[in-house]
Amino acid sequence: MTGAADLSRVLTTLCPMHLVLDATGAIRQVGPTLQKLRPRTAMVGARFLDLFEMIRPRSVATIDDLHDAPGGKLRLQFRDLPRTGFKGVVVPLGQGQGVVINLSFGFSVLDAVRDYALTGTDFSATDLTIEMLYLVEAKSAAMEASRSLNARLQGAMIAAEEQAFTDTLTGLKNRRALDHVMRRLLTASRPFAVMQLDLDFFKDVNDTLGHAAGDHVLQHVARHMVSETRESDIVARIGGDEFVLVLDRLQDPQRLDALADRLIAGIAAPIPFEGRLCQVSASVGSAVHDGITETEAATLLARADDALYAAKRAGRGRHFTYDSEGRAPVPG
Repeated sequence: MTGAADLSRVLTTLCPMHLVLDATGAIRQVGPTLQKLRPRTAMVGARFLDLFEMIRPRSVATIDDLHDAPGGKLRLQFRDLPRTGFKGVVVPLGQGQGVVINLSFGFSVLDAVRDYALTGTDFSATDLTIEMLYLVEAKSAAMEASRSLNARLQGAMIAAEEQAFTDTLTGLKNRRALDHVMRRLLTASRPFAVMQLDLDFFKDVNDTLGHAAGDHVLQHVARHMVSETRESDIVARIGGDEFVLVLDRLQDPQRLDALADRLIAGIAAPIPFEGRLCQVSASVGSAVHDGITETEAATLLARADDALYAAKRAGRGRHFTYDSEGRAPVPG
């Protein structure tokens, strides 16, 4: 295998980033991967030092200088952009016959693979770069799988947390969420009102029309309460037909009474269910936290509950508020 054609085939197979220079420094042959890096440049016939800038040794200016490179090792880069860097090894072909230069990317291989869209087929089968590419590809796949898994886990955690704070029948917040919100508002010394609402005659609906009708009523009432409150307010179901509303920064007694009146009027309207009408009413009790006085959540809820039962004793379907002195419930 001493012919030029045999040498060309060997170099192309084993060294796809090689250059063969003639005695004048012109490129006589170029490896397919190296040519792929400059597809619009005719490397064959061009002068080596016109395409490549020598970094080490800087003294290389002629083909003879290449022969004298220490250890035959080179550091060079393209003169045009992107100025990809290479490591090189020079092998003389014989006196007056030129040289072979075999190039590799060295530490810049990952940048080169990205910049030029190279694959394993662009390297020699024994090149360790192929192993590196496999490792990088495996790492990328593993990272993508990890990101996907983390996203699913985060979504599951959010869903689980949401479920833990949600009443499954009505979609309202539950008692756990209510406790969390009230602790947060009290810690922040924020003024707010607590409104406790119970349905009147709800047991009659369950007893006469069944629990499916009762569930329908609860869902209808929940939608009505959400529609009458603000996004910053919290509506929670804390028992069978017991609800609590936390009204952020609401202290005005007139606004509280107006909201209670709307809730009571909407709930009192007959609720259709499978061709029949369900009739309930609502009693409401409220208590206000001024954001200044140190008060426990349990105390506020107890006051709202006292006001609620005062409304029930007064005939139901009405609203009472714990007075501003925190002593007794009074009509709203």
